[in-house]
Amino acid sequence: QVQLKESGGGLVQLGGSLRLSCAVSGSGFGSYAMGWFRQGPGKEREFVATIRWSSGHTYYADSVKGRFAISRDRTISTIYLQMTDVNPDDTAVYYCAAGRAILSTITTMSAYTTWGQGTQVTVSS
Repeated sequence: QVQLKESGGGLVQLGGSLRLSCAVSGSGFGSYAMGWFRQGPGKEREFVATIRWSSGHTYYADSVKGRFAISRDRTISTIYLQMTDVNPDDTAVYYCAAGRAILSTITTMSAYTTWGQGTQVTVSS
């Protein structure tokens, strides 16, 4: 059983930076993909980025490529989402997710079986 808990959300100015954290607990997640999804106001939940826990391979949505970076620290079982050059479209609730995602489905919600409670990120102009 895997549990996830996000932190680090808040208010950030246009063009600014913010780092989200997701503490992972439990067992059996060595082969998992750990991802970030987000849901903006009035929008569907969408893929942001994901990382293979074992290999560290990363995948990004086109909308955040070059601005966001996902990483993991296996010593403290935590994944991060470093957000830079944020814009109003980045305003959303950000969710951490984990699952045995295969490559063909790694950007889809259905590939992730465990979700955190979400953390709000608001970009102010």
